[in-house]
Amino acid sequence: MADPLHVHFEDLETGQVLQLGAIAIDEAAIELFVAHFAPGWDAAYGAPDALVYSLWSRLASDKAAGWAQSKVLAVDGLRFMRNPPAGELLRGRMTVMGKDPVGDDKGIVIAQHDLLDEGGRLVFSCLTRGVFVRR
Repeated sequence: MADPLHVHFEDLETGQVLQLGAIAIDEAAIELFVAHFAPGWDAAYGAPDALVYSLWSRLASDKAAGWAQSKVLAVDGLRFMRNPPAGELLRGRMTVMGKDPVGDDKGIVIAQHDLLDEGGRLVFSCLTRGVFVRR
């Protein structure tokens, strides 16, 4: 892969796995999120699904900030496997599932994104389709 701050369509290969980074689930963040966005959720159950999605979204957008990706067309097939407790460290990864060139200047990248807990268990996954600039 070329410079990781400027990932283009050609820099990604089907089957390639990119690490998205890690993020900890803070008890105060769970309580604040529940109070504002998930009233009625018992924080003892762990992070609500919407918070898990937000954590993944943060990791994915931070990683892609310097990529030559013009937009994400879709986020599909969301799977919420468990609600991680406060204090859990989640790690994100992206696996390139397929690529499709579209004209001379762009291409579609299909990827699976996963959030794993400290034990390597799946917490969340989804599929994305993004438009990348071609060199």
